[in-house]
Amino acid sequence: MSAVGGLAWRALHALLRALLCLQRALLAAPRAWLRRRAAASCALLGPAARALAFPGAARGGRRPGRRRPGVRARGRADGRALQKLPLHVGLVVTEEEPSYADMASLVVWCMAVGISYVSVYDHNGIFKRNNSRLMDEILKQEQELLGLDCSKYTVEFANQDKADQVLNCQSTLKVLSPEDGKADIVKAAQNFCQLVAQQQRTYTDLDVNVLDNLLSSTSGFPDPDLVLKFGPVDSTLGFLPWHIRLTEIISLPSHQNISYEDFFSALHRYAACEQRWGK
Repeated sequence: MSAVGGLAWRALHALLRALLCLQRALLAAPRAWLRRRAAASCALLGPAARALAFPGAARGGRRPGRRRPGVRARGRADGRALQKLPLHVGLVVTEEEPSYADMASLVVWCMAVGISYVSVYDHNGIFKRNNSRLMDEILKQEQELLGLDCSKYTVEFANQDKADQVLNCQSTLKVLSPEDGKADIVKAAQNFCQLVAQQQRTYTDLDVNVLDNLLSSTSGFPDPDLVLKFGPVDSTLGFLPWHIRLTEIISLPSHQNISYEDFFSALHRYAACEQRWGK
């Protein structure tokens, strides 16, 4: 059978070479006759090339002048195609070695699909301690992935003195660490107790809205609608424990070398889920 298969392949290659020679000969023919014969030649060459599994022929080739849509155009279309889009997405890394380039890609993809608020968190506080490095990587990938539209997607680092440098900001970014979780709740409780001691509040005033206003780490941010957790640990490791009581959490194996398709698949899962708000 292997010998017969080898003979069949050699015969197909010989046929293809003959057809290519025929096509070259047709190029020297008169133009009117060439148009008629070239169509027949292409009809014969197409199936033969596909039978030999030529990559270009199998995909139909790429038309001259046409380019694949980039993240900029695809992101806008994908965002509109989703049944629902989260207003605030938390990107939680539980891995020991965070990747600035991959996290920057995730932030820029969030911007491209139209997500207004993004939180970045790792349990060691590496991103927060090195937020200038993360910002540089985000600005670099804005230019590479969003092209000339990057001015429309400028990202703001909240909790920094750079707000006056942000124009036409569509997406706002907070970089958080464990001190913005439980420690912030303790600080808010202490502040409320001081207000009670100063008779500016009574203990009966404490409710969800009051506590939300006392928490400084998420001032101006809505609660996360979606958390994308990266890594093998089945925990958010202290990420905003008060704010994620109604948050949808989707786990992904790693943020390193993550693709846009993986990111959008997670958004699609969120859009398809039914949130019953505890009912």
